[in-house]
Amino acid sequence: MKFGIFFEISVPRPWEAETEHDVYHNCLEQTRLADELGFDQVWAVEHHFLEEYSHCSAPELFLTAAAMQTKDIHVGHGIVVCVPQFNHPVRVAERAAVLDILSHGRLELGTGRSSTWTELGGFQADPDETKKTWDEYVRAIPKMWTQERYAHEGRAFSMPSRAVLPKPYQKPHPPMWVAVTSPGTETDAADRGLGCLGLTFGGFAEQEKKVEQYRRRIRSCDPVGSFVNEQVNTVNFLYCHEDDAHGVKTGQRIAGTFNYLAEQLLAARQAYPTRSYPNLGLLPALRRQSQSEGDGVPEGVAMGDPERIIRAIRAWEATGVDRINFMLNCVETVPQEDVLASLRLFAKEVMPKFAGPARRESTAAGVA
Repeated sequence: MKFGIFFEISVPRPWEAETEHDVYHNCLEQTRLADELGFDQVWAVEHHFLEEYSHCSAPELFLTAAAMQTKDIHVGHGIVVCVPQFNHPVRVAERAAVLDILSHGRLELGTGRSSTWTELGGFQADPDETKKTWDEYVRAIPKMWTQERYAHEGRAFSMPSRAVLPKPYQKPHPPMWVAVTSPGTETDAADRGLGCLGLTFGGFAEQEKKVEQYRRRIRSCDPVGSFVNEQVNTVNFLYCHEDDAHGVKTGQRIAGTFNYLAEQLLAARQAYPTRSYPNLGLLPALRRQSQSEGDGVPEGVAMGDPERIIRAIRAWEATGVDRINFMLNCVETVPQEDVLASLRLFAKEVMPKFAGPARRESTAAGVA
């Protein structure tokens, strides 16, 4: 089992002169400590226009700063929005390659298509097209990285033969992932040989079903890249404290604040329901209500004392998950010194219980 950290970079109101500056530098400090403590990865999302919830509109810049201040931790650029109104695929390939070079080969690229109408509508993107353009991007980008010259005629973009430069430091190219939020996306990931980057806070039964489907489908995949990245990553909250009751109370504040902000977002499936963004109605809310322990801790969430968190991670391990990314704070709900103390205690008491070789790594499986 590997562990990472995950940033939305949420910025609380009121937005004073130093607010965004302080939040960004708190995230960098957390990243430096995570690297020192042996965390495996740091992920930063791409979001636009989402007030307070996420001010991370240029994750490649944040991750470059993180790479310059760390030695070992992998930098997860994701998800990159693979919609032409947001990002041209050549620019995605170029920026990712530079980040891979600057980080000495520590890049992992996450892909996706955005989930809010605030963002899709802000860029005037057609929700009916995003799944098609994402598929075109994930097939094109590995070729841009590995072929001397690349040309394309397609639905999302077209270009004459050109050398897309620079090439990534990792050979043949960095691992690629897809964000799994909508039902069925885990099979989209498997069919293309991509890593499964879970970004929803589902319970054990839901995750186990997704992992089972993913493992079964990926055995017969047609990889879009030069290798199969058979790994399952999930997201969680983390607040670790010696006192279980205090850890639970503080962790619930972080998770509750995040969930409150998330509920304020105008989801594409609600504003513009289509086959690509099906409206799930009350299902997410009902699922959250049914997955709590007796003391109100949501199923599998890493909050409380080390022993409670170890039990939760053992359960995630049993579902077949390879990695867990932790969200450490939300709109600065918890003071920075407490966030850092939580990281240190987790590294001291919890991480050693899961030390050892990873069960699965990226495996060669043909050339795209």
